[in-house]
Amino acid sequence: MFTGDAQIVGHSAQDRRSHPIDDSRTPAADRRFDSIDRAIGDIAAGKAVVVIDDEDRENEGDIIFAAEKATTELVAFTVRYSSGYLCVPMTGDDCDRLDLPPMYRSNEDPHGTAYTVTVDVRTGTSTGISARDRARTIRALADADSVAADFSRPGHVVPLRARDGGVLRRPGHTEAAVDLTRLAGLNPVGVVCEIVSEDDPTTMARTPELREFADAHGLALITIADLAEWRRTREQLVTRGPVANVPTTHGTFRAVGYTGAVDGREHVALLSGRPGAPAAAEAAPPSAPATVRIHSECLTGDVFGSTRCGCGHDLGSAMDAVSAADTGVVVYLREAGAHGEGLVHTLRSLALDESAAAATPPAPTTGDLHLAAQMLADLGFRSVRLLTCEADESVLSGTGRDILAKHGIDVVEVAPAVGGNPDTAAATA
Repeated sequence: MFTGDAQIVGHSAQDRRSHPIDDSRTPAADRRFDSIDRAIGDIAAGKAVVVIDDEDRENEGDIIFAAEKATTELVAFTVRYSSGYLCVPMTGDDCDRLDLPPMYRSNEDPHGTAYTVTVDVRTGTSTGISARDRARTIRALADADSVAADFSRPGHVVPLRARDGGVLRRPGHTEAAVDLTRLAGLNPVGVVCEIVSEDDPTTMARTPELREFADAHGLALITIADLAEWRRTREQLVTRGPVANVPTTHGTFRAVGYTGAVDGREHVALLSGRPGAPAAAEAAPPSAPATVRIHSECLTGDVFGSTRCGCGHDLGSAMDAVSAADTGVVVYLREAGAHGEGLVHTLRSLALDESAAAATPPAPTTGDLHLAAQMLADLGFRSVRLLTCEADESVLSGTGRDILAKHGIDVVEVAPAVGGNPDTAAATA
């Protein structure tokens, strides 16, 4: 049961004046945004941060702070510079524990924001709308001892249900708030509210104005994209599973299974070498670079041999090249769940564009490249010769090289795995 006020770190005007931005903690190459480490530290200390999502999404900046650190002053500050519509992102488990069902039976929000019923804490509040009352309700939502009966419904605070996996599953402010509070070592409950433009109060503030706002109030300014990248380079994204010998027409491989920690997708690494060889290179890491192909699943091409794309041809050629190498691996990344679709969606896309002779093979996403890098690192590879195909050459030679380097893997060469698929070439002639 929620029992009352705790000792909370606040944000008085004096607090803000005494905590100027430390430029030494900001990447010199880009003063527009601050480091994720700074933001996590500020959240832990009870400060607010400003978080921006992608330009092709809402393209807005939200004030975000930890719910358990909410004070009257901090809530009043947030209301003063925002839309005033304070929301409290929480995990699904906490929403269930506090009996916070969806606000409406069918979510029609264009971005899928999962609003729940609104609440006020029952004790210690009056109208529920004041900064003091909302701060108390917010702290109660973050209190692990609170129970459903502690709240009246409807109210003046809007809980939000965050997706499991945080910004790696959904790049929204809801998930960013839960991620930041969790990373700060606090209860994974945050507060978010959109910042309104002071230059034009009829619209939301955008990046240049948000930078000025953050500087004026001593707040860190970060992006959700940077938070996702921070997590991908620091958290374990895959877990190794079973190992088996797999004889194929391209040679015999050792197949090592992996399960994604965020979405549960299952991937496989096909290692070249004699049957019974170790499933990883950790026992005796190869001195020469390993031949590596990172392949994104294309069921119609890989399994059915569709001539609408060259995926199956590219995969077979890569397996031949890896099998012939002294040391090599094909990292096979499953697609189902990566984009929330799968085979039926693929068939629907093909049906909508029957006039196209060839389909574009999938290139690995940024998130999937991090998965592949962690699989390679787990297998003990530190130096690789990366095979590409026409569809993913630019991605793998640029972003792919950079991402592998972040996981301690040096790409010494980028080379084409094979020429074009003759069947696809004939179809497009």
